[in-house]
Amino acid sequence: MSVIGFLRDVFARQAAAEAIVWQDRAWDYGWLLARLDHWREKLATAGVAEGAVVSLEADFSPDGVALFLALVERCCTLVPLTGAVERQKPEFLDLAAVEVRCLEQNGAIEIQPTGRLAEHPHYHTLRVRRHPGLVLFSSGSTGRSKAAVHDFSQLLEKFKTPRRSQRAITFLLYDHIGGVNTMLYTLSNAGCMVTVPDRSPDTVLAAIARFRVELLPTSPTFLNLILLSQAWQRHDLSSLQTVTYGTEPMPESTLKRCHELFPRLTLQQTYGLSEVGILRSKSKSSDSLWMKIGGEGFETRIVDGLLQIRAQSAMLGYLNAPSPFTADGWFITGDAVEVDGEYLRILGRKSEIINVGGEKVYPAEVESVLLQMPGVTDAAVTGEPNPITGAIVVARLNLAAPELLPVFRRRMRDFCRDRLAPYKVPARVEIVDSEQYSARFKKMRRAQHL
Repeated sequence: MSVIGFLRDVFARQAAAEAIVWQDRAWDYGWLLARLDHWREKLATAGVAEGAVVSLEADFSPDGVALFLALVERCCTLVPLTGAVERQKPEFLDLAAVEVRCLEQNGAIEIQPTGRLAEHPHYHTLRVRRHPGLVLFSSGSTGRSKAAVHDFSQLLEKFKTPRRSQRAITFLLYDHIGGVNTMLYTLSNAGCMVTVPDRSPDTVLAAIARFRVELLPTSPTFLNLILLSQAWQRHDLSSLQTVTYGTEPMPESTLKRCHELFPRLTLQQTYGLSEVGILRSKSKSSDSLWMKIGGEGFETRIVDGLLQIRAQSAMLGYLNAPSPFTADGWFITGDAVEVDGEYLRILGRKSEIINVGGEKVYPAEVESVLLQMPGVTDAAVTGEPNPITGAIVVARLNLAAPELLPVFRRRMRDFCRDRLAPYKVPARVEIVDSEQYSARFKKMRRAQHL
């Protein structure tokens, strides 16, 4: 039986339902099913072998989605690459040892063999199993990107259980575990994927209004941009029911502001990693950062204050790094957490904790306070070595209007006096004009020149 046979069944039953909205036009499930067959034949004619390592350099276009599924059905190892990683594409193609490139240009997709031979042991494992694979890359913010290799069959398992059908914005791209999750969830439940030509607040909210979108999966950084732009005042968001957010810690001030402005919306925190997949999650409430995570196929535990996960959908391993799993199969996430009964709260990455004279400072906590200051539009907090305290807190800030740095420093200290312990108040401040988030709308805490 086809590895995506359950998806084919959904497509056949819902042939007349809208599957994808692309460039303001809708394609139905009947078209998607026929196009899946088209690409299956095209791959065979082009000589793309089962088990081949194939890049898909496209977006959520109808053909891009159909070819994505055709490659999975052919048991290829898929390397999805979008415009968000354009500068890193040569590195990623080389690292994955891509044997065939599928490039979408000017509305058409070309299949181009590279002449390479991919012989990594993880690829061999997938070929022996006759299972499709998936290669996802980390952001590489602290060094060279890591390439995680998944058995795609394991990632597909949870989507075989029917869930609620929803119309969703494809905000997270499909070279990100969150984007893959959005696509598979939507298609497996006969929902509709609504694509956008860019990810500006007005473009995204206009698409929600026009196509009656119910679900927006996004990041805290993008939610902050929505608040700053006031785009929510310019569009009818009455269809929107749920906003899920993840990929980075949510500033508490941003969450509370969203809840105040949109009290009828369910604001749900999600949690997932390229190495293990997306866990099921349930927020304590729409204005709470506490959540339960887990679900079938996942186990969690806390060791020395850090979250560890054991998952059936865990990756086989990295292409370019040692196995990160413990001897008994637990993945050490590097995320520091607090626990309250069944609930936990993500404090931040262990690697980003700032140790000031023996006291721990979590950047997200300081950023949350700074974002409440009048005139501050964005904040990124990191540590800097200091010979006396070990480290100091450093803040890079975007302001709505120009302000002299000494004046701002005084105002910041006054504002933080009753909101942060003295050692958490930034000792050094830099006012910047450049954006402090990546193409994936994720906070960049390190200056780009470092």
